[in-house]
Amino acid sequence: MEDFKLKNVYNPEFVRVFAEKIQRLNVGFDGEAFINWILDSAWEDRELKERMHHITRGLRRFLPQDYAQAIAILRLVAPECQGFPYMFFPDFVEQYGLGDEEISLSALELFTQYSSSEFAIRPFLQRNPAKIMAQMLQWAKHPNHHVRRLASEGCRPRLPWGMALKEFQRDPAPILPILELLKADDSDYVRRSVANNLNDIAKDHPALVLNIAERWIGVHPHTDWIVKHGLRTLLKRGNPKAMQLFGFGAMPSFTIHNLRFHQSSVAIGASVNVSFDVQSEKAENIRLEYGVYYVKSNGQATRKVFFIHERKYSEGEQVHVQRKISFQQRTTRKHYAGTHRFTIIVNGVECAETHIEVVGEVA
Repeated sequence: MEDFKLKNVYNPEFVRVFAEKIQRLNVGFDGEAFINWILDSAWEDRELKERMHHITRGLRRFLPQDYAQAIAILRLVAPECQGFPYMFFPDFVEQYGLGDEEISLSALELFTQYSSSEFAIRPFLQRNPAKIMAQMLQWAKHPNHHVRRLASEGCRPRLPWGMALKEFQRDPAPILPILELLKADDSDYVRRSVANNLNDIAKDHPALVLNIAERWIGVHPHTDWIVKHGLRTLLKRGNPKAMQLFGFGAMPSFTIHNLRFHQSSVAIGASVNVSFDVQSEKAENIRLEYGVYYVKSNGQATRKVFFIHERKYSEGEQVHVQRKISFQQRTTRKHYAGTHRFTIIVNGVECAETHIEVVGEVA
């Protein structure tokens, strides 16, 4: 069986069923023409995002040309269209509604309850940040958790796959009142967004986020989780203040034994096991991680940190650790031949290292 491709969530049956939903609510919509226009000769070659944008363009072509009328129809059908594939609802607003903020913001508030408006709100923020952030502050008090999440997720300075908000990277102050409102939210979906927003801010303003963390920690169990997840980049970087905040302060007394790769080299596309033992000399809190220095195309190396565990070791306790390191090619990481360093990190400090030779692709 052919591997499923994510772009095929948009398939002829999906397009047909969606056209029927609109046509039931708006008899003037030419569903057959819409289907034929969407499933054109280039359809199979389009990838996921381009298929979504293509459906957006089709809606613009076959819905009323008056934006307010088109949005009114989409609002009617939106409750029947839930989940990731219907991201073209907020995309329609992003592409065609920047000139009509009142209608567009109301539409995004509704559409995010069925898919997500986190990407679509960003051009509005870039164009009129003060007004849109005032609206998002109101959304942070909304009874629907999807709308509350939009208040946080939509203004993340470094939202993955989203438009960067350079103004908020420089000065995140407008974001903070929203995070304050949501720091103990009942919804895990919202709390995760707050933590991710904090983590984004920490990449540019670590001292600010550490001050927030000191003030928030201990307020509520929900908030404690947000703080821990929001400081994950600072913890991986070994920031001393972040370490101390969670009880991983001074370097513990321990030894590393038997650090070794189980083979001397590994081919790109394969995996290799590495193992070692950690022995604590007294009862102490230890955060244990490892780092891999991946060789880049220019021969330089960049470190990626991986979490193992954090807990209190008893006096004399020895723990055996084994991990499999994969060198399979991925869209998020391209592997290159060369000597790769492997380091053990205790409470943010590299304490021991070895290396593995990575050679050409598996035949």
